[in-house]
Amino acid sequence: MKSAVETLDPTRVRLTVEVPFEELKPSLDAAYKKIAEQVSIPGFRKGKVPAAVIDQRFGRGAALEEAINSSLPQFYGQAVEENKIEVVGQPDVDLSELEPGQALKFTAEVDVRPEFDVPAYDDIEVEVEDAAVSDEAVSERIEEIRKRFGSLKEVEREVADGDFVTLDLAASIEGEVLEDGTAKGMSYEVGSTQLIEGTDEAIIGKKAGETATFTSKLLGGSHAGEEATIEVTVTAVKERELPELDDEFAQLASEFDTMEEFRTNVRETLERSEQFEQVASARDKVLEVLLERVDIPLPKSVVDAELAWRNEALDRQIAMGGMTREGFFKLQEKTEDEYNAELADEVRDGVKAQFILDKLANAEEISVNEGELTNHLIQRASQAGMRPDEFAQQISSAGQIPALVGEVRRGKALNLVLEAATVKDASGNEVDVKKINAPDVEDTDGENPDSHGRAPEDEHYGHKHD
Repeated sequence: MKSAVETLDPTRVRLTVEVPFEELKPSLDAAYKKIAEQVSIPGFRKGKVPAAVIDQRFGRGAALEEAINSSLPQFYGQAVEENKIEVVGQPDVDLSELEPGQALKFTAEVDVRPEFDVPAYDDIEVEVEDAAVSDEAVSERIEEIRKRFGSLKEVEREVADGDFVTLDLAASIEGEVLEDGTAKGMSYEVGSTQLIEGTDEAIIGKKAGETATFTSKLLGGSHAGEEATIEVTVTAVKERELPELDDEFAQLASEFDTMEEFRTNVRETLERSEQFEQVASARDKVLEVLLERVDIPLPKSVVDAELAWRNEALDRQIAMGGMTREGFFKLQEKTEDEYNAELADEVRDGVKAQFILDKLANAEEISVNEGELTNHLIQRASQAGMRPDEFAQQISSAGQIPALVGEVRRGKALNLVLEAATVKDASGNEVDVKKINAPDVEDTDGENPDSHGRAPEDEHYGHKHD
């Protein structure tokens, strides 16, 4: 087989491949055998039909087509390997007509990884917020924990901030109640702002059985983003009774015997969380510096495929919310053109970051061991709301294990840049990211601190393409 490569532009090449008929013959023989096993011809046992009879009945073109279809990926892959090109996406193949006994000739245009030098990264300096934890933050966290151990008691009085209420809601536009705009028996914590804007103001001061009406912009459904009249009826009012903040509560809510020990532990936990947030912020910022330091031409097919994937994901999200694209953009308070422009910038940055980190991982000979892959798989499964074994089966069936390995390599490459950078907080103190980012350190939720950074499927990386 002979092959040659022609550069069409910095991210696209054309492969010209010529395969002598002798090299195609094994595939042709296999094609005749396959056809013989599929057809029934009087006088011949299945699988024993001679090639000449197949040609007579179906034409030689049938076997040639089968042979080419089965062998073309192999010849294309061999040409890619011989010419040492790193392809991305699928090739556009142009096949010349094959005459019996003649060489198979075809061309394949395909996008390739751009050539560029890895930018320097050992002089990067970034600043992050201080990791200070105030007494107020500690008290707020303890109050959140305290609420978990509270109990609800129904009361006969007006609704007040912090109460738990049961509501019936109905939304209407121009007097017509919306089919997807009603709800009954909805539980709600007053002041949480988890319902449509204006709900809290409407129900505070009302008693069970009383109704209030207000106007607000709908958050979901077929009329998302539109102004509607909301009728809300309070059907029950409950208040939360909280335990006393004493040693007995500390023993109930934690492994500690006293409130003083419990409070100290809460502060330490918040401090660790703040430190992990510093690392996440620093990771984002060093990547931004890398993106600024190198200009890379991007393969159009990769960018287009990522944009298509993002838009498909958005359509699924909109459909699940019962919205329309028009309603979604109203809620976002931007036009579809503005959204698409922002998305295109995000995608280009993500694809660019992927190329930089892949190149860096290759230059530093970064590898991925089984434990790292397993940990990443567990994290991704959690993000997807799936059991690790289910997620692993899905990824394996889709042939996406190499993509998962790529995600881990890029994460390790970015950590390498992070640990080489100088990171200081707003007060001028140097942040020891190596200590905070150590693999054996766990955050307050029992996760690896690296999980607080951007996951490889987030905007800096983009959707994966082999």
